[in-house]
Amino acid sequence: MNQSETLATARIAFIQSCWHSDIVNQCRDSFLSSIGDLGIPAAHVDLFEVPGAFEIPLHAKKLAESGRYAGIVAAGLVVDGGIYRHDFVASAVIDGLMRVQLDSGVPVFSAVLTPHHFHEHDAHNGFFRDHFIKKGREAASACVQTVQALARLTAA
Repeated sequence: MNQSETLATARIAFIQSCWHSDIVNQCRDSFLSSIGDLGIPAAHVDLFEVPGAFEIPLHAKKLAESGRYAGIVAAGLVVDGGIYRHDFVASAVIDGLMRVQLDSGVPVFSAVLTPHHFHEHDAHNGFFRDHFIKKGREAASACVQTVQALARLTAA
């Protein structure tokens, strides 16, 4: 199977947390609009929502174990609410996603942002909405490049 065929048949899982969905949705929408231009039809992306970022790694693990997906993308926003919990959650999510990837062999891409000193006002909301648009494009590009690279490795 050549690279174009690999991409045309690949299925991708996109998991996003619902906390701050008005911001995180920008990543999803940007990802979906970019992925098709890169060779994977947007219709081949299955969307999943979880309550918060902490729930993403387990969902990613179950999706990876299903054998249905060439890649899994995770999007969320873990904000610093002035308590130390932020650091634990952020670390647990990122470490969990890496573990899923290494244990399953299915690439997992993180667009889980963990800003310090996030405040719910127009300037921060606008900045992170715009930033998640960029992150969606970057995740789509990384996903396609990695799916192609892994397909070359298995074909060799």
